[in-house]
Amino acid sequence: MKIAIASAIRESFKQGYDFKTFRADIGAGIVVSLIALPLSMALSIAVGLPPQHGLYTAIVAGIIAALLGGSRFQVSGPTAAFVAILAPIVSAHGLNGLIWCQLIAGGILIALGILRWGKFIRLVPYAVTTGFTAGIAVVIATLSLNDFFGLHIAKFGDHYWDKLSAIISSISGLSWHEFAIGLTSLMVMIVFPRFAKSIPAPVVGIVAGTTLSVIGAKMGMPVDTIASRFSYGEGGHGIPPYPPHFQLPEMMDLYPLFIPAVTVALLAALESLLSASVADNITHSKHDPDAELVGIGFGNLLTGFFAGIPATGALARTAANIHAGAKTPLASVFHALIIVCFMMFFARYISEIPMAALSALLLTTAWRMAHVHLCLEIMHKGNRHEIALLLTTFVLTVVFDMVVGVGAGLALAYVFQRSARKSVNRK
Repeated sequence: MKIAIASAIRESFKQGYDFKTFRADIGAGIVVSLIALPLSMALSIAVGLPPQHGLYTAIVAGIIAALLGGSRFQVSGPTAAFVAILAPIVSAHGLNGLIWCQLIAGGILIALGILRWGKFIRLVPYAVTTGFTAGIAVVIATLSLNDFFGLHIAKFGDHYWDKLSAIISSISGLSWHEFAIGLTSLMVMIVFPRFAKSIPAPVVGIVAGTTLSVIGAKMGMPVDTIASRFSYGEGGHGIPPYPPHFQLPEMMDLYPLFIPAVTVALLAALESLLSASVADNITHSKHDPDAELVGIGFGNLLTGFFAGIPATGALARTAANIHAGAKTPLASVFHALIIVCFMMFFARYISEIPMAALSALLLTTAWRMAHVHLCLEIMHKGNRHEIALLLTTFVLTVVFDMVVGVGAGLALAYVFQRSARKSVNRK
């Protein structure tokens, strides 16, 4: 059996690689790294881990998945869709449990690619996909309000309503200067693209929030920053000034991690192939879904050994990569290497980013992934089955989790499909 692997990089090099292409890939890598750097940290924090683990993911998965995958333009790394799934795993099993979960998921993804199951992932109904991404967006936005308002809630409950209740009951104790930083960062991220689209708005918003934070600290109004909340090694604060290093996870009971690992694998497969399909539509190209599964599988496998978190194809970074002029998968590799340089030479300054600014970035990310216009389109123009799939998946994803939401959505889709077949047969 021929294994689909590294098809995108092989196809790119068949067409030739000159200095002009190299320059285009480097330029795209710089742009995407500026987007991926703060977002990777924010997503790692959102799942309950220090920020460097998100950076490790962007670095390792950004290199491995690009070199071994099937899409010329895909950029892989941590994504917002994983937050609602990974946070409970981290809470119950810690970083070591998450790493084992990721290793198992990576193996599953490689097996799916070898078995050439890439085409089947696309059969998930559009309304189900839209419903669970919108549901996860609501959960992420809700959790982001803690740092956005400076509420300093140490621990949330296990269920969505517990989280929402904790935020509502703590709102009277919000920190006005942290809220001002978060709001300023958010407004800059929203408004700035109207004036200049060549510079990533998240970068400008983060810089604006950090500037306010530094000024406030000098006026006796300190706020939570990466450096004040997180530490590494013995006495280090913020993010470490060195790249990830290989490490073996400690052995543990893997049985409780099997179902979460399957969930991680399926979400990684679904999101990666959806992102690659969108990239195809933008560039009029065609990705290899089986090679993409193998690539993201090895990306997760290697990322686990470098203490990263689960990775998948990232739609926002992939789109930015295309619009910045990327030509080959090396653009993703360059973006990862540039993040390494940021960590090694600018860790001290990156660690001064305020948590409120990162929460603003998560809010904008949640808004984009909610796809409100698509939800409204289904509600207005879709048939009753599509509306039922959307609402069922959305509500159950928010109230319970993605496993329940997607599982119920797929079950309902199967019932509708069988009902439609019976109706046709009667006629």
